[in-house]
Amino acid sequence: MSLMNKLLGISALAVLCATAGCDQSKAELEATKQSLQTLTTERDGLKTQLTAATTELTGLRQQVADLTAKLAAAATPPAPEPAAEPQKDEKKPAKKAAKKAAEPAPAPAGATKGPAESARKGRGHF
Repeated sequence: MSLMNKLLGISALAVLCATAGCDQSKAELEATKQSLQTLTTERDGLKTQLTAATTELTGLRQQVADLTAKLAAAATPPAPEPAAEPQKDEKKPAKKAAKKAAEPAPAPAGATKGPAESARKGRGHF
């Protein structure tokens, strides 16, 4: 019977260890569940913030586009006045006349251009 007592004692010890092991696992499981719940709540809050920031970003991009269009419209120079154009035209012919007067007269048709123009005839001369 001593063998039976030993087996009974060992089985009782195994049951106690298993029960104690389950208690530790339950505590760890509960801590993990609590951590998961906290992280889920934090994630949902961050998603809400992201949605709000995205909406604000869309509005800001629209404002930038509007301001860019206004800046481009303000940067274009106004059309010149029609009265100023005839005065410019009057000055241009005077400049053209001065340039024509400064140009030399064309050479006569029979004059040569260089010292030996007639020697440039034949093969090898371009």
